[in-house]
Amino acid sequence: MSAAVGGAEFHGLRGASAQLPRSRMLGRQLRVAPPAAAPAGGGASSGGIRAVSTPLKKDASEVKRSKVEIIKEKSNFLRYPLNEELVSDAPNINESAVQLIKFHGSYQQTDRDVRGQKNYSFMLRTKNPCGKVPNQLYLAMDTLADEFGIGTLRLTTRQTFQLHGVLKKNLKTVLSTVIKNMGSTLGACGDLNRNVLAPAAPYVRKDILFAQETAENIAALLTPQSGAYYDLWVDGEKIMSAEEPPEVTKARNDNSHGTNFPDSPEPIYGTQYLPRKFKIAVTAAGDNSIDILTNDIGVVVVSDDAGEPVGFNIYVGGGMGRTHRVETTFPRLADPLGYVPKEDILYAIKAIVVTQRENGRRDDRKYSRMKYLIDRWGIDKFRAEAEKYYGKKFESFRPLPEWQFNSYLGWQEQGDGKLFYGVHVDNGRVGGQAKKTLREIIEKYNLDVSITPNQNLILCGIDQAWREPITKALAQAGLLEPNDVDPLNLTAMACPALPLCPLAQTEAERGILSILKRIRAVFDKVGIKDSESVVVRITGCPNGCARPYMAELGFVGDGPKSYQIWLGGTPNQSTLAETFMNKVKLDDIEKVLEPLFSYWNSTRQEGESFGSFTNRTGFDKLKEVVDKWAASPSAA
Repeated sequence: MSAAVGGAEFHGLRGASAQLPRSRMLGRQLRVAPPAAAPAGGGASSGGIRAVSTPLKKDASEVKRSKVEIIKEKSNFLRYPLNEELVSDAPNINESAVQLIKFHGSYQQTDRDVRGQKNYSFMLRTKNPCGKVPNQLYLAMDTLADEFGIGTLRLTTRQTFQLHGVLKKNLKTVLSTVIKNMGSTLGACGDLNRNVLAPAAPYVRKDILFAQETAENIAALLTPQSGAYYDLWVDGEKIMSAEEPPEVTKARNDNSHGTNFPDSPEPIYGTQYLPRKFKIAVTAAGDNSIDILTNDIGVVVVSDDAGEPVGFNIYVGGGMGRTHRVETTFPRLADPLGYVPKEDILYAIKAIVVTQRENGRRDDRKYSRMKYLIDRWGIDKFRAEAEKYYGKKFESFRPLPEWQFNSYLGWQEQGDGKLFYGVHVDNGRVGGQAKKTLREIIEKYNLDVSITPNQNLILCGIDQAWREPITKALAQAGLLEPNDVDPLNLTAMACPALPLCPLAQTEAERGILSILKRIRAVFDKVGIKDSESVVVRITGCPNGCARPYMAELGFVGDGPKSYQIWLGGTPNQSTLAETFMNKVKLDDIEKVLEPLFSYWNSTRQEGESFGSFTNRTGFDKLKEVVDKWAASPSAA
């Protein structure tokens, strides 16, 4: 019942048939094959059973799969050969293990500033649904950064920590410490559901609390179940920080509509997991602090007239990644799918995930995200397919208010008599005196924290009496109050890029502050007020980790000291930007920005944002303005 594929055995997979005609994919019943022998060194799988479906009618050897799909299928549920590579004396791990360790929350990296040799280290990323970080975990991460990292912590655009510079020999120590301090890195990377976003503010408000609770439940529902993570990092000791809600367990185990692999260690994911990474965000109506339309699934709490949450609107098919000069890859905004009552949300999420699992492409990873499936099928066909796994029809979308971006910075009332303080952190990089002071405050006052999707940090549960000493300590550490920070910096984001990201084509984090200063200088030159701003986001490559395609002004690395310039996003992150210019050298950005900002300042309508202005004006006219300025004597 298996056929050779590229030297590997292919045990039938419900998702691997994505390249077959649809008529061959519907109505197949699942069954469980006899336990497959674990690969040499693979260790025992949980239960020793592998989930497979009925053999494909077409010979499996004709189904093209990417190399990563074969690695996953042979891995004994994410164990082999990672387990062997971790105990070798080499400073690095092999290609197969590199793919598998992503599922455990880590990427192998080399320092690209070091020439002539491979200087290997590992980046670790935590999984923090809603960005919530218990006091104990924050202090542990702070210590780990000093003892085993490069001395800094990074707050990511998906509300998690990244810890850079961990050596292979220290991986187990670091990961086990995270696990034993109420944290996890499981599923922070890899072909499965990533961190689930939700509003970071600790407001005691029904819709916000319900969004956060739902995000945590979705994260639990889609967490890998095989036990490999605990086998590798804490010797099989499954340390749980909290009991899983019974509704989550019930939804995961439900197979009423053929969603599951029966008796599998991974009832939702099977041996192959998902075709590619998968991103989910949950929010309250009107709150777009999380870039809702950029996610594979966007979930919005809908409340009744009394403010009681009653259900959810669901968006599907967003995603940022693309490849330069490959026009068939593109960023995409999510489409409205429909509405579900609140008691159905886990089943609806599961149905959408399984639709992608079954039909997302597994032959070419450039096209494996769900956005390409929906783009190819159309939303109506996708909805109909998801409804088969959901077991009912999605209801009509409920009306929503206009989206607003919320930064949650500065001092605010939680609603329970306590305060929270949103700390602005440039590019999310916490280091030096700021890192030391934040630790002292968090430790002294026993504060929990929350990470925002804009790479900032919220100090939660602050007594009124602590406000003054905390404000003073932060100011002394250079962590300014929002009113004292340039508005450009408050909404700007950048990915880490060089020197550690292997995909980076140019600088992002290390270059953004100087670029923002240059933009402010242009503002000053053309007469734009100090209080005004545009949303600027910079990435070192087209994968779009800092979501530049939603920015009013996006810089996307396309070569050494060179960027594509994207225009047309809006301040509330509801509009997709478009490519305005290619291959703009870093030294030449004023030649583009000065005419654009000057024209905006002189011809905009009252209160019109830069992004709305560029969309109204049109790129043809804007290019004419830039070209005319370049040819003028004053530009010489």
